[in-house]
Amino acid sequence: MGGGAGAQPKAKVDQLAPWESQSPAPRNELLAGRGQIARVFQSRRLLGECGVPAGQPKGVPLPPPSRTACRDRQVAGTKMISFAPLSVPLERRLQTLAVVQWVFSFLILGIICIAIFIGLFFTRFWFLSMLYSVWWYLDRDTPRKGGRQIQFIKRWRVWKYLADYFPVSLIKTVDLDPTQNYIAGFHPHGVLAAGPFINFCTEATNFSSLFPGIRSHLMMLTLWFRIPIFRDYILTGGLVTSEKECVSYLLSKKEGGNLLVVIVGGAQEALDARPGNYTLLLRNRKGFVRLALLHGASLLPIFSFGENELFDQIDNPHGSWLRWCQEKLQKVMGISLPLFHGRGIFQYNFGLLPYRRQITSIVGKPIKVKQNINPSQEEVDRLHQQYMTELCNLFEAHKTKYNIPPEQHLEFR
Repeated sequence: MGGGAGAQPKAKVDQLAPWESQSPAPRNELLAGRGQIARVFQSRRLLGECGVPAGQPKGVPLPPPSRTACRDRQVAGTKMISFAPLSVPLERRLQTLAVVQWVFSFLILGIICIAIFIGLFFTRFWFLSMLYSVWWYLDRDTPRKGGRQIQFIKRWRVWKYLADYFPVSLIKTVDLDPTQNYIAGFHPHGVLAAGPFINFCTEATNFSSLFPGIRSHLMMLTLWFRIPIFRDYILTGGLVTSEKECVSYLLSKKEGGNLLVVIVGGAQEALDARPGNYTLLLRNRKGFVRLALLHGASLLPIFSFGENELFDQIDNPHGSWLRWCQEKLQKVMGISLPLFHGRGIFQYNFGLLPYRRQITSIVGKPIKVKQNINPSQEEVDRLHQQYMTELCNLFEAHKTKYNIPPEQHLEFR
C-alpha cells in the first residue's frame, strides 16, 4: 500500500503538460507568445488588412496614429511573419492585384518592352519591330506636343481598384477657370509618385468632374519616352516629356484649359521619401516659376498628405556612402534609386508593395501670374517666394485633419 501510494504522484507528474512542470519559465514564455499572437490578430480585426480601417471613406481624416500610421510597423516588428487571412473580401484582393500591376509597370515593364522589341529582330517576326520603328520615328514629337490621351484607358476599372487600395482622394479648394492655363507644383514626390499618377493620369478620383473643362498633363523624365512600346502606354494617360518645348506647346494655347503638373522635387526628392518627413526640395527650384511668367500661366500649389507614408526606406543620410552612390547614379541616369520596402502580396512584413495608407491630394488656390517674356531674376524670386508661402498656408490649413501635429511645419532645402 505504501509503495502504491508513492507511485501515484509519479504517474501524475508523467501526465503533466509541458507548461505544468516545476519550473514556471516555459509556461510564462508560452503564455507570452500566445498573448503576442492574440494582439496581432486583434490588431488585424480592428484595422482590416492593413493600415486603413475597412470601409474608411475617402477624404475623411484618418483615425489616431496609434491605430493607423504605426500598424504595419507593429506587425513587421514581430518576430513572426504576418500572413494575409484567407477571408479577405474579393474587392480587396482585386485592389491588391491592381497595385501589383502598377508597381510591376513602374519597375520592370520598360525593361521587358526593350527585350521584346530587340528580341523580335532575331525571330521570324522581325518585321513587327521594323514596322514599329517606322511608327516610332513618325510619332517622335508626340510626347513634346501634348501627348496622346485616351479617355477609355484613363477610365479603366483597374485604376479605380488602384485608388481604392490606399485609398486616394483628390480635393479642390476652389474652382479653376477653363479658359486659363495652369502650372501645378505637386509636393512631395514620394517613392513612386502614386498620388500624381492616380489623380492626373486616370479618372479614378474623378478629375474631370471636379475640374470640368480642364485637361491634365503630368510631366515625366524624357528618358521614359525613349523606351519602345512603353512610351505609347504612358502617353495614353496624359504623361508628357519634361522638356521646355512641351511646356511652351501646351501653355501657348490661347483657348486655355491645360493643367501641367510638375513634381517639383523630382527624382532627387524621392531619396528623402519616408514616413514623417516634410522636407521639400523647393528652395532653389525656380524653373517652373520662370515658365509661368513667360506664358502667363497661373501657379497652382498641390500638397499630397500621405504620399511619403507608403514605403519605408533604408537610412541614407546626407554624407553617407549610400547617399553618395544614389546621387551619383541620379546625375548619370536621370532617375534616382531609393532602396525602399513595404509589404508583400500575401504577407505584411516585407515586399515591394506600398502600405495601405490614405493619400489625400489637396489642390490649393491659384496664383495669378502676369505674362512677362523677359522676367528679371528679382521677379522670379518674388513669385517663387509667394508660391512657397501659399504652399505653406495650404499645408497649415489642413495638416491637423491628417494627424500631423500642430508643431510640424514644412521645411525647404
